[in-house]
Amino acid sequence: MEEQKQIVIITGMSGAGKTVAMQAFEDMGFLTTDNLPATLLPQFFNMVRTNPTVNRVALVVDVRALDLIGNLNEITSTKENTAEIIYLDASDQELVARYKESRRQHPLAHNGRIMEGLKKERSVLKGVKERANIVINTDEYSPRQFRKMLFEKFSNGEHKAPFNVQVMSFGFKYGLPLDADLVWDIRFLKNPYYDEQLRTLTGLDKRVYDYVMQSDGAQAFYETYMKLLQLTLPRYILEGKTSLVIAIGCTGGQHRSVAFAERIGQTIEKTYKTRITHRDIELRKESSVRS
Repeated sequence: MEEQKQIVIITGMSGAGKTVAMQAFEDMGFLTTDNLPATLLPQFFNMVRTNPTVNRVALVVDVRALDLIGNLNEITSTKENTAEIIYLDASDQELVARYKESRRQHPLAHNGRIMEGLKKERSVLKGVKERANIVINTDEYSPRQFRKMLFEKFSNGEHKAPFNVQVMSFGFKYGLPLDADLVWDIRFLKNPYYDEQLRTLTGLDKRVYDYVMQSDGAQAFYETYMKLLQLTLPRYILEGKTSLVIAIGCTGGQHRSVAFAERIGQTIEKTYKTRITHRDIELRKESSVRS
């Protein structure tokens, strides 16, 4: 028996949240496409129907597809194509405020007046709104709240809002990572560089790793920092953050930071999707500044 395809068409007023909705559906595992002309929907649906790897699809169709009114109902209500239409709306006052904040021009406001564009758009989309399965007014939703609502309604339990953690080691003498959210300096730990047997190794080597972890203060720092992360990571997720970069730094990014990035990353990956990287581990430049 052929598996039923889940098709969602997202439409509605410009500025009401279609971009946020599309990103949310993409994060839920839907194949998404933005502003596909309505005349191409039959071919798109045929591709979806015949592709066994695609079972969940979300399309954003906006007012610029002016032929939407004429054939949307026909092409989405056949035996082969059944789609759920979500119509996003907001008050004129809220939409005007959003346009002024973004400084964008309404697609139908050719004379520059937002209200004229909104009036024309409501008239064009009136029939679509009447045929929609779900009408959502986004006036009272922040982008984070809107995403959460969509996940609660449309996620099948297999997909949750993504949250990816990257734990990175680096050397301060090469500069701070520009994309770091949290930066920790562990140059207070004893430096393996001054042990000639360890100098040419890195924190990936067991001898260096053990040396760092047995240093005075290392275990206390690890336990304290993990408690802090256990407190903060779930709250970052609740606030809608989808990724976090944790940067652990020592002087050259060879020994102490590498060992700690490995230990912290391996602990975090038991709970969250985690990537461990070592930005400066290959930069063995001759320098009087020790790593």
